[in-house]
Amino acid sequence: MPNSILFDEGSHRNVLLEDFGHGLAVQANQHVIVHNGEGMILDPGGHKVYSKVLTETTMLLRGSKLKYLFLSHQDPDIIAAANGWLMTTDATAYISSIWVRFVPHFGLDRLVEDRLLPIPDQGMTLELGGLPLQIIPAHFLHSCGNFHIYDPVSKILYTGDLGASLGMDYIFVEDFDEHLQYMEGFHRRYMGGNAALRVWASLIRDLDIEMIAPQHGALFKGKELVQKFISYMEQLKCGVDLIEEFSGLNR
Repeated sequence: MPNSILFDEGSHRNVLLEDFGHGLAVQANQHVIVHNGEGMILDPGGHKVYSKVLTETTMLLRGSKLKYLFLSHQDPDIIAAANGWLMTTDATAYISSIWVRFVPHFGLDRLVEDRLLPIPDQGMTLELGGLPLQIIPAHFLHSCGNFHIYDPVSKILYTGDLGASLGMDYIFVEDFDEHLQYMEGFHRRYMGGNAALRVWASLIRDLDIEMIAPQHGALFKGKELVQKFISYMEQLKCGVDLIEEFSGLNR
């Protein structure tokens, strides 16, 4: 798949690596942020895409240094190849503090364990080439230790599985209501509950967001679609709100 340049302004670039997977594996986006000679890859993926994504990322960096791996949560389509990334680069990986001791089960070498660092529950700031990137709690959306990342230059909010869509053939959403058929079922089942969504909305509502970029499927570009997305998620019943339905008790 060709890369999609989401933002490119002088020393700052945001690039979407749309899909290097195939077959049964779920479609997944990888995202790269480069600022002032330093780079970050978000949710770099599993073993089958590792070599292709590593090669593409190295080309995108254009001599810049890969400083961070950002791991929004613990799923294999995000962290399964973490050992390869840490063994072949000097990057430091960040993941929720509750998942640090689970990542080694994917084969993390002892030589790189000290470069897998925890994100506290309340989030944190990571400095990339002098730019503060905001790590925002998004717990139970869907993982119990889950984070999003906000880039204040491109004004992109990277949302991991929140906003994920499956089965459409476009990169950018144009009609929100039409797009729901590709997104709604996933969110009703995979997100933890409406209480978590309302907390998330309160944390990000005051950010100046021009784009929401999930880890699966299409992106939401423009303030109108961003606001529709936030409003929709804020009222969505999902997860434990629908436990009787999922358990067959309301038939």
